[in-house]
Amino acid sequence: MKAKPAYLILKSGEIFDGIAFGHTKEKVGELVFNTSMTGYQEIITDLSYTDQLICFTYPHIGNVGTNLDDHESSIGGASGVVIRDLSRVESNWRNEKSLSDFLKVNKVPGIRNIDTRKLTRVLRKKGSQPAFISYKKKTKKEVDKLFEKFGSLKGKDLATVVSTKKSYKWSKPSYESKKPNSIFKIIALDFGVKHNILRLLVDRGCSVEVMPANTDFKTIIKKKPDGVFLSNGPGDPEPCHQPIDTIAELINSSKIPLFGICLGHQLLGLALGMKTEKMKFGHHGANHPVKNLLSNEVAITSQNHGFTISEKTLADGVSITHRSLFDNSIQGISFQKNRVFGFQGHPEASPGPQELQSLFDTFINQVKKYAKKN
Repeated sequence: MKAKPAYLILKSGEIFDGIAFGHTKEKVGELVFNTSMTGYQEIITDLSYTDQLICFTYPHIGNVGTNLDDHESSIGGASGVVIRDLSRVESNWRNEKSLSDFLKVNKVPGIRNIDTRKLTRVLRKKGSQPAFISYKKKTKKEVDKLFEKFGSLKGKDLATVVSTKKSYKWSKPSYESKKPNSIFKIIALDFGVKHNILRLLVDRGCSVEVMPANTDFKTIIKKKPDGVFLSNGPGDPEPCHQPIDTIAELINSSKIPLFGICLGHQLLGLALGMKTEKMKFGHHGANHPVKNLLSNEVAITSQNHGFTISEKTLADGVSITHRSLFDNSIQGISFQKNRVFGFQGHPEASPGPQELQSLFDTFINQVKKYAKKN
């Protein structure tokens, strides 16, 4: 089959010529780079990448194919995929579909044969920015109109867009044969939750009910949960007004333990009176060193975020527990001796290192204390 040409057009003016693969539909999104060497399927199906195009810096993508078990969401994820070389062969016993076929089925456009090293240098210098995957030449006027319509992720509440519309129970553990008895009742507010987060909660004896992002305080309290989890998700946290109000009420009007990851961590910060800010090119990868300020231990972590809590707005009573060793940005916060705490990275991994899955145990310890008193 003859290769179909494709073009990656950046708002800053650069144009990269490539070859189309996957679903050939033109798409605009914020272009970010991800440095992970493995786990491309989990990355592509992570709802935190909604409205984003992912440039994979690892040059060879697609070698293990894809399978149904490694999805991190059921309804979407990245808007497009940018790679250097597409593997011609899938070599894994779990493979069910090639990456190209997977993208076709899920209607995700791809572009290959891109100089991803050069592209990444552009993004590091000029920052993450809107870009456009096109399959024909465009005039500057047409491109400008597309970028104007897309705007920016700044100011976009995407969490409520991707959130579940109805509550549902999650009971699948990491390993079906090792499912423990359900001891604790956890409400997980869904801002774009990754499946592996829910698996790890079940692994630790939790009965998990996933609820829509805009669920109010009274509805949560009626469920009498032993803990509330705040999930990862896409977009700007500041426009998420209902979730912020709900979290603030949970903090101030109850003693229920709260644990937030990624967007959930940022929403905790906002509910505690802090501000967030957009980063130049964010953190996207599975090799990010993070220091625990309490123990001085360093862990290698999985990261995926373009916003961060502003240090200038640190609220009274909030302590910083973790910092990035790449740029010193805030990676963890704690309030009321870990009754309320958040982590910016992804301790659940999928893909990436699992060194900080112990944070789930920290949450369960708080849940145990609360459940015992109530």
